[in-house]
Amino acid sequence: MIPAERQHFILSCLVERDVISIAELTERLGVSHMTVRRDIQSLERLGRVTSVSGGVRLSRRLEAELPHLAKSGINTDQKGAIGRAAARMVRDGMVVYLDAGTTTLEIAHAIADREGLTVVTNDFVICAYLSQNGRCTLYHSGGLVDGDNRSCVGEMASGTLGQFNYDIAFISTSSWTISGLSSPTEAKRPVKHAVIQRARRSVLVSDSAKYGVVAAINILPMEVFDAVVTDGQIDPGVAGEIRDMGLEVILAEGPRTDGDPDCKGEEE
Repeated sequence: MIPAERQHFILSCLVERDVISIAELTERLGVSHMTVRRDIQSLERLGRVTSVSGGVRLSRRLEAELPHLAKSGINTDQKGAIGRAAARMVRDGMVVYLDAGTTTLEIAHAIADREGLTVVTNDFVICAYLSQNGRCTLYHSGGLVDGDNRSCVGEMASGTLGQFNYDIAFISTSSWTISGLSSPTEAKRPVKHAVIQRARRSVLVSDSAKYGVVAAINILPMEVFDAVVTDGQIDPGVAGEIRDMGLEVILAEGPRTDGDPDCKGEEE
């Protein structure tokens, strides 16, 4: 079989079954493990499938974003660990962008007592928290209000965000694959693009449950990021492929206990 035929076969198998192992595909296709991995990687870059430990499944579809209140109760331990791990990347005197989201809100919690920071955000919940509890210089983008997600989106917001020079930008998402970020609507695209273009260092922060989820509109390719902070449940093969693209991968682990680090470095 040529690659296109093998990939069609893989997709056909996954229509019948939720998950299929690489070992089974190797046997049924009569090709090497590496050939199957290359076919899966090709399908993954197209957003059709997602790698899981030892196998592959069809990508999940995100039809609409959950509202902020609903998201705030999901994967809270992972988000807290990711927020603390990401906060350790912030140094005194930095200009920091916090994208809208419940994971970036955890970063805000972790840096609230820092002095000398300038924080820029399009998120109303982050802004409210830091205005009451933070010691930073604080800016909000303004712009078109997305009530469900408690944030501002669109061209007016991106115009404001494009006026800053960021030392580090933390970008959130509800759907990502090895090929990049996607969204059910285009309104977030100009915001994220404006920030990425003005940031010295761009970091994707997202828990592993959102990996392999695909929405209608591509927003950013993975190559624009310098690092990814996620949790330890991400498939090791996916983490390895992200590293092969030249990105640092930081794995945040579980709830914090006093004296114990909650992240693993790039080589883990």
